[in-house]
Amino acid sequence: MVELEMLVRVVLTVLRFVAFGLALGLTIISFQAYRKKQTERLQFAFLGFAFISMGVAVSSAITQLGEGADEIILLFFQVVETIPFIIGFTMLYLSLYR
Repeated sequence: MVELEMLVRVVLTVLRFVAFGLALGLTIISFQAYRKKQTERLQFAFLGFAFISMGVAVSSAITQLGEGADEIILLFFQVVETIPFIIGFTMLYLSLYR
């Protein structure tokens, strides 16, 4: 049972790194597009992806903290994790409808 739990933790960590890599890739591509053609929409898209990448990074850090951290610290990080996602998705929304 312990081996299965360890395997699931490793898989989760790898998946978090893959998600971060994909988010970072989108951020880089959107930044390149913004540099090429500096429009307000592309600026909002770039900033949106940057904040989403930040949220994924914090989410990965929370996974690494695991159950060893105090409950209040985990709760704080979960709040901190949510804020970049809210800002990021708001920026993406603005990039589509502005």
